[in-house]
Amino acid sequence: MPLLPTTMASPFSTFSPTSAARALLPASTSRPLALAAAASSGRIPPSRKGLGFRRGRFTICNVAAPTAAEQEAKASGAKESQRPVYPFAAIVGQDEMKLCLLLNVIDPKIGGVMIMGDRGTGKSTTVRSLVDLLPDIRVVIGDPFNSDPDDPEVMGPEVRERVLQGDTSLPVTTAKITMVDLPLGATEDRVCGTIDIEKALTEGVKAFEPGLLAKANRGILYVDEVNLLDDHLVDVLLDSAASGWNTVEREGISISHPARFILIGSGNPEEGELRPQLLDRFGMHAQVGTVRDAELRVKIVEERARFDKDPKAFRDSYKEEQEKLQDQISSARSNLGAVQIDHDLRVKISKVCSELNVDGLRGDIVTNRAAKALASLKGRDKVTVEDIATVIPNCLRHRLRKDPLESIDSGLLVIEKFYEVFS
Repeated sequence: MPLLPTTMASPFSTFSPTSAARALLPASTSRPLALAAAASSGRIPPSRKGLGFRRGRFTICNVAAPTAAEQEAKASGAKESQRPVYPFAAIVGQDEMKLCLLLNVIDPKIGGVMIMGDRGTGKSTTVRSLVDLLPDIRVVIGDPFNSDPDDPEVMGPEVRERVLQGDTSLPVTTAKITMVDLPLGATEDRVCGTIDIEKALTEGVKAFEPGLLAKANRGILYVDEVNLLDDHLVDVLLDSAASGWNTVEREGISISHPARFILIGSGNPEEGELRPQLLDRFGMHAQVGTVRDAELRVKIVEERARFDKDPKAFRDSYKEEQEKLQDQISSARSNLGAVQIDHDLRVKISKVCSELNVDGLRGDIVTNRAAKALASLKGRDKVTVEDIATVIPNCLRHRLRKDPLESIDSGLLVIEKFYEVFS
């Protein structure tokens, strides 16, 4: 039996974590790792003082953001690889849900919409089809927070700092409003943001890696099956939706960034209801039922079969209707500021909310905003009683529930009170 070479290292030799980590990493990252280990122990070589180290810790560098070229390449690649979306104009029925979604696109300050209904009624399909209708907004190139170059309230920390210093040469482009999906299995780090491990290892600096809340700023955050979302993520959404800001305190990083988004949730009431605190954060509530008309059901099945057979041809057949709807939304957004609502109507709206014992003033505010958005969508500059009658059940029905064990009112109580007050 041949003997082992005498030069072989003993399996009981001293183990070095740094050496082991260096062996597992490529050569390009082993050197920064050694520097990082030296920094954490306080032994920093004099020749490395310019690499962004302080005594015993990393310094915090800028937010990890892609360059303009990387952002453009990523966007074009995503557009080519994304699966075809069912056209919004092809959705049959479900008028209440579609109206709530359109009003939120016209006026994002309405505060989102909660869609509850039976399984298989097209809730997710309708929400995702909204992507094609979303208008363009001005954003700062390379900024991960979709910063508005003109509004300090929705600027990321770096862009705001540059503006305060008098920088007027911000690179600006137009981009579509983004829709971000929040999966049920998402971790809190991915939602809020965390330290960029790659930069920590390769460059020896602390960098903040933005999460989904940063990506959703000035856009739409969609949570499918929101009633099944973990409680700790619900708390994060509540905090951000209430303040419009996301604050991250972890691994020595302290950063706040704007997180103003339209919150859209969908779910099946059979799988559980939402906490009243989260329900109140949704501006509007839409109930979706199964289509009972046989002719409509056949039409839906045929349309879906056409889309599955040739998505491109199906989308092309609705291109004209989609463009018409896009123009209507764009016109409504631009004319929204000119829409007026009489003082008498405002008083009656508040009287309805008061007599229904609605907590807080969100119901009053949302009803006023939704009525003005509907009037703008119809091309008018004045709100009518019919506009209020259309939107007030969606704005108030989910705010009547006091006990978490109660079910959400169908809207009949709101309608009865509306006609009693407005008569």
